[in-house]
Amino acid sequence: MSLTNQRPAGGFFARDRGWQPPGLTPQYKTSVARAPSRALLSMPQTLSEVTGPVFGRNIIGPLDNDLILNFAKPGESAIGPRIIVYGRVLDESGRGVPNVMVEFWQANAGGRYRHAKEGYIAPLDPNFGGCGRTITGEDGSYEFRTVQPGPYPWPNGGNDWRPAHIHFSLFGQGFAQRLITQMYFEGDPMIWKCPIVDTVPHREGIESLIALLDMENTVPMDARAYRFDMVLRGKRATLFENKLEGN
Repeated sequence: MSLTNQRPAGGFFARDRGWQPPGLTPQYKTSVARAPSRALLSMPQTLSEVTGPVFGRNIIGPLDNDLILNFAKPGESAIGPRIIVYGRVLDESGRGVPNVMVEFWQANAGGRYRHAKEGYIAPLDPNFGGCGRTITGEDGSYEFRTVQPGPYPWPNGGNDWRPAHIHFSLFGQGFAQRLITQMYFEGDPMIWKCPIVDTVPHREGIESLIALLDMENTVPMDARAYRFDMVLRGKRATLFENKLEGN
């Protein structure tokens, strides 16, 4: 999601609580049991929650941001369409946020996760683990290589499928400062058929979760590129699924 309208530095950016989807959305069946029955409350964080650890590049391994190779046997690689995902983590004024630890995880090219309770019959890829991490640069930039995940069915309705997507987790100065979201792919018609996506009340909010194909940054004969910027706060912040009350 690209920040299309840069905002001036300084000032207060009010939260728009109608921007996030409601907690109770019957078309997303598990929300019926999980949705809170009372108004959400923001709890103040303690000093230990908002200080340390300070994430640095010394904790990142050489292949942590390469999902094509980081689980593969020597000389082999993950199967599927190879892509580069890149972008920036931005504050509400459009400034890059450095030293954010960005984690990402996804299904393989066949739409299957490497998970003990995975129920989809698509095969596992022995050379694909499906997770990685990186640290944003001084300008808030991040980048990783992977294979494009496949869609998969899930037991919500009679024939519901999740569109291809990648999960993101962003950490601030402490582990309690964590935001979680999902990224979809430009042009995927299944985005508009997904009951989870349908919980987002505004089309603009859905579009903020869609990575744009960037042919200018592809690697010829190797990988396509997708750009996905994440905005941490403000009236039009990226939708974060663990902060429905606003972040």
